[in-house]
Amino acid sequence: MRKDTVRQFALTLPEAEERETWDTATFRVRSKIFMMFSEEERHAWVKSTHDEQRALVAQDADTFFVPPYVGPSGWVGVVIHDVDREEMEELVTEAWRLTAPKRLLAAFDEAAG
Repeated sequence: MRKDTVRQFALTLPEAEERETWDTATFRVRSKIFMMFSEEERHAWVKSTHDEQRALVAQDADTFFVPPYVGPSGWVGVVIHDVDREEMEELVTEAWRLTAPKRLLAAFDEAAG
């Protein structure tokens, strides 16, 4: 997978925007971060739950890792080059869902359903 593909997908989610913070790209919904790239943009740090983080790292420690700073909050690090496209899209969508306000999430679910 390529970083530009991850970027394009993240920005398709409702009200998602890209903002540079800490010298790196962050992706937000209503000013709340749901994903960011590492400085070199080789890794994505994706908002997640502790359970999902543990499961992914246990499943494939070459692709998934606990990132610095946000890892203790349950975020998962992803080696972009190694991750399956479908899995990455699922992770980004779930990160957005964990961050989006309830009304926006309800509208998203209604449009999809």
